[in-house]
Amino acid sequence: MLNDKQKLNPNIFLEDVEQEAIRLGFGEGLLQAGEKDERVVGLCADLTESTKMDKFAKKFPERFIEIGVAEQNLASVASGMAAMGKIPFISSYAMFSPGRNWEQIRTTICYNDVPVKIAGSHAGVSVGPDGGTHQAIEDIAITRVIPNMVVISPCDALEAKKATLACIQTKEPTYIRLAREKTPVMTTEDTPFEIGKASIFYQPEGQSDVGIIATGALLHKALLAAKDLEEKKVKVTVMNLATIKPLDDSAIIELAKSTKAIVTVEEHQIAGGMGSAVAECLAKNYPVPQEFVGVKDLFGQSGTPNELIGHYGMDKSHIIEAVHKVILRKK
Repeated sequence: MLNDKQKLNPNIFLEDVEQEAIRLGFGEGLLQAGEKDERVVGLCADLTESTKMDKFAKKFPERFIEIGVAEQNLASVASGMAAMGKIPFISSYAMFSPGRNWEQIRTTICYNDVPVKIAGSHAGVSVGPDGGTHQAIEDIAITRVIPNMVVISPCDALEAKKATLACIQTKEPTYIRLAREKTPVMTTEDTPFEIGKASIFYQPEGQSDVGIIATGALLHKALLAAKDLEEKKVKVTVMNLATIKPLDDSAIIELAKSTKAIVTVEEHQIAGGMGSAVAECLAKNYPVPQEFVGVKDLFGQSGTPNELIGHYGMDKSHIIEAVHKVILRKK
């Protein structure tokens, strides 16, 4: 059942659950952040409308810079502005930022430990027809490995807005991962959010057989899988891991201790992603059998979002299959 303490959307399991693009939440959050703090500035690499920075740009033209198709410059200019006391938010497609400008992010932002906030939009294979060249499925891996970097992967538009607002209160470089397509809205305005804290969204009565740890929009498919499994007498607890770095070690260890088996779910390469971070934590602190749902060392391709999620083994049926596999491994 849904965790009442999280004050989630009661329509989560309905076929017509409301949907909104996660990147829209970032745009709304950035606008509110600009209204709250005059130090907030926006910089974009010629994708202002696509990344939903346009509302901020229209309201605060004097605090917005269109860099153009120059992602390395985007990061370097933002690092200089941060050094001068600003809170810069930079945005582009995730394939280009942090993909193309990784070295500038590493050296001018993170090495100097300045509070630039990086919004990587159109992440994952659900970008769809844009194809493999534009589908960022390595961005968690390349950002979480950089010292000083915070990595956030919101599950829906409302959580993206909260994450964006939370960023202006922190001094660390931060990467926010955003999806392009409309996805189910699972949270509400009252759902708690805190950088660095995981949350239990679904917990059946009694002892759970497996813990699912999901991040981003695929959390919805994990919840659907958990509900279906419970109807078949398989009890699953579902955790929303919105912050991938810093990792909420204590919550992950507690879940592993209570279930003795973990399945991780992410729209990203398995290697180096959220599942790898969870495995690193458990290998050191409390090893248990783990199955990984994600992209298995492949590039993306063109297709509809749902086709690609299914093709790469990240839909509800594959999550259920992973749960059954990990149950067999723990016996």
